[in-house]
Amino acid sequence: MNYAIAVLFIAVGMFCLGMGVERYLGKRRRRAWVRNNRLEPGLFQEKHVGSFAPWNEGPAAAPATDAASQLRIVMSAHFSPQPLLNRSEARLFRELDRLVLGLKPDWQVMAQVSLGEILRSPQAAAYGCINSKRVDLLIVDEHCQPRHVIEYQGGGHHQGTAAARDAVKKEALRRAGIGYHEIVGGSSTPSDLKRLVEKLVNPATQAVRP
Repeated sequence: MNYAIAVLFIAVGMFCLGMGVERYLGKRRRRAWVRNNRLEPGLFQEKHVGSFAPWNEGPAAAPATDAASQLRIVMSAHFSPQPLLNRSEARLFRELDRLVLGLKPDWQVMAQVSLGEILRSPQAAAYGCINSKRVDLLIVDEHCQPRHVIEYQGGGHHQGTAAARDAVKKEALRRAGIGYHEIVGGSSTPSDLKRLVEKLVNPATQAVRP
């Protein structure tokens, strides 16, 4: 009898220990998931942090997921417009748009485009890596197919993890067959931009797409 009771106590103890270990591992897995799946600020947010920016006021609250909650929050919040591009980017956009339309009137230049809108992948994890990232300027052809990305690199652009994030964008675009080109502020001249555009939109240099 004593032997049976001892075995029972040991079994109960092992069960409780297993539950405790499982809870501990579950918490670790949840913390790891949250750490690895934080929404990365878009390129635009990194370049245009204004005084009225909720991400400057402490940890962000968990986003509401249902439309009713979102509407209630929005109705009680303050919003104001902010420029889509900073001054240097806007000058580049106007000049790039003028040059592209001069050579290809049915092509378009678009600004601050999400990679999640122009790239797709059957691998959900890979798509998640690029979905929230943006590019400064995008050249699309007459069928709205993305052809070339133009990134403006201003002073201090490659601080922190910017270079690593750019590497992710470059590789994803390369695998999709979309060109990636950089314009460096203070180094690239209008003549450099003109030569680049002529090279990108010249019909003789365009690959035939299926």
